[in-house]
Amino acid sequence: MYISTYQSPLGGITLAGSGSRLAGLWFDGQAYFASGLPEQCEKKELPVFSQAKKWLDIYFSGTAPDFMPLISMDGISPFRRRVWEMLLAIPFGQTSTYGKIARQIAAETGKAVSAQAVGGAVGHNSLSVIIPCHRVVGTDGSLTGYAGGISRKLSLLKLEGADVSRFTVPKRGTAV
Repeated sequence: MYISTYQSPLGGITLAGSGSRLAGLWFDGQAYFASGLPEQCEKKELPVFSQAKKWLDIYFSGTAPDFMPLISMDGISPFRRRVWEMLLAIPFGQTSTYGKIARQIAAETGKAVSAQAVGGAVGHNSLSVIIPCHRVVGTDGSLTGYAGGISRKLSLLKLEGADVSRFTVPKRGTAV
């Protein structure tokens, strides 16, 4: 496994990959930082890291990138994979809710799915920003559950031009 770093306007980012696919992208110090990485990783510039950094440069300029770096979702559960695929379908500058995603999965599978289960899958997203978990908010408009911190979540939504006036920031709770 290899790692590289990127300096974003919102702080340092660590990228991880084992070859041609990006396996991780975390804000330095965020919850679940480098989850799943072996203790020893070699710092090396891979083509997928260059591609991801180009994507990040475009994204942090306030524009929706028109390409995706190759990503790996190996080793995750089918449920988590489905949630992450749904996150990828949320358009730049728009949001969805944990409850809406839960209802969509329940309709697809015929099984009850809780918003909390979706929140767990969203919170453990190992490809932050690229898989846009920051675009998921509480049904009541609360900006909860972002492993990178609520202030980053709000900054990412503002960067994308989302109407953040309808959202509230929790006084306490997870990932504040």
